[in-house]
Amino acid sequence: MDATIQRKLEILTDSAKYDAACTSSGGDRSPVAGKLGGTCAPGICHSFSADGRCISLLKVLQSNVCAYDCQYCVNRRSNDVPRASFTPRELADLTIGMYRRNYIEGLFLSSGVSGTPDHAMEQMIQTIRILRDEYGFRGYIHAKAIPGCSREAVTLLGQLVDRMSVNIELPSEQGLQTLAPAKTKQNILAPMRQIRDGIVQSKEELTVYRHAPKFVPAGQSTQMIVGATPDDDRQILRLTEALYKQYGLKRVFFSAYIPVGTHALLPKNTPPPLLREHRLYQTDWLLRYYGFSVDEIVDDEHPTLDPFLDPKCAWALRHPEIFPVEINTADKELLLRVPGIGVKSALHILRARRVGRLRPEDLKKLGVVVKRARYFVTCGGRMLPDTPEDPTVIYRSLAELSRPELQKAALPFEQLTLFAAPNLPTREDVIQCLSGQL
Repeated sequence: MDATIQRKLEILTDSAKYDAACTSSGGDRSPVAGKLGGTCAPGICHSFSADGRCISLLKVLQSNVCAYDCQYCVNRRSNDVPRASFTPRELADLTIGMYRRNYIEGLFLSSGVSGTPDHAMEQMIQTIRILRDEYGFRGYIHAKAIPGCSREAVTLLGQLVDRMSVNIELPSEQGLQTLAPAKTKQNILAPMRQIRDGIVQSKEELTVYRHAPKFVPAGQSTQMIVGATPDDDRQILRLTEALYKQYGLKRVFFSAYIPVGTHALLPKNTPPPLLREHRLYQTDWLLRYYGFSVDEIVDDEHPTLDPFLDPKCAWALRHPEIFPVEINTADKELLLRVPGIGVKSALHILRARRVGRLRPEDLKKLGVVVKRARYFVTCGGRMLPDTPEDPTVIYRSLAELSRPELQKAALPFEQLTLFAAPNLPTREDVIQCLSGQL
């Protein structure tokens, strides 16, 4: 590889490392004789596909030269970092070369705003056109639309790629105005709406014309930075829920803020909030697959997610009126609310009940995580053997499952209720106590 191209690749892949790229393709572009590559319906991502293959994307920027000065971004205009830009021909040739050597199976392409949003989009479109038209590349391509670009640019890009994303970046408009004044809420949401409408229109056309061109067949996603602004989990999750409902997003990705800026309002010398990011992803899963709403998980009384319990366990402990659930009679919706029971294990339970009544020893065979579920289910009207009833013990046992270091933390309370009983320590007391001992 040419030394200049090698240096550009080092700079622009390093600049792209803060973008979340772990998306399933959802594409179905099959291989064609005389063409290169293809996507499969199960999906493609940067680590593992649905069929278990370890695969990879070339995650790179077209350019890290940027006219914007977003304070949370490593590529901001005022930051002193090495700058580089690929020409469309250079990046297309590089991508095909790496594909032919079996280094990659697809491309994740973004760019800094080099000049204007439309100019940055034009460079990405030209790169992908070379891949699709000249090389006949039919593999997976995920591209990020630049906020503020024209509708024509979004349309052209959407006809070439499998997935598109527009980064919403910060949870609140106030945070965006403070840390990224060159960007506006409207500039971000406008292309999101256009992509949503284009996907709907494309699906309608394909029902009539089988060979109609596809528009972003794998859907759109977005990314949100967590921890750069004082927005609490409730604000982040309400925005997430609204994006799913109003814009039909496939995924909302959360990225723990890494201190790269110098703005007075940015956190300084603090580790990335990776545990918070993890809890948000767990909640996102509950919203998409388990029928939960945001207001059930976080509310005015609990605006932040519990750092010691996964969101499902925390919700279950706050609703003792629902539990325990009888495993032999509960419907699917209620089973999905039991900690330790997932979508597949709930289906296994429903099928097994048609044959006979379930016993405690059957649960593990059906895929139930008994260590979590035991506190919330009964079999034949009885709790599982040796299941404690003290809420203090239950809380701590569940917390230790996800954070083993809590086993060394001494809990000074002799008795505790996690539910609103007077004159006793609260859930927040437990969290504060355990936090101080880690």
